[in-house]
Amino acid sequence: MTTIDLFVDDSDIDVAIDDRDEGERRALELAHLIRLVAASDPGHAQRLVDELIVQLDRALDGTFREYLDGVTRQIADRALTTSGTGISPSTNG
Repeated sequence: MTTIDLFVDDSDIDVAIDDRDEGERRALELAHLIRLVAASDPGHAQRLVDELIVQLDRALDGTFREYLDGVTRQIADRALTTSGTGISPSTNG
């Protein structure tokens, strides 16, 4: 009887344990794609990030910036202010 050794590479199997894991995986993929764009066209990457911030803010009924602090909040404030959403940054954060 002959045995056949099989090497199975399961590194490409990506099974999410729950919705949170799936969301985290997709967020990491998005971040990677934005980094790739930024390497070749930083201005376009910034526009993509700004649009992502605006859309997240809309999805969260205007409360996205409340989840941020420091520099990330300042970046979101800038994106939301320049997007024409009419949102002006608060002075308390």
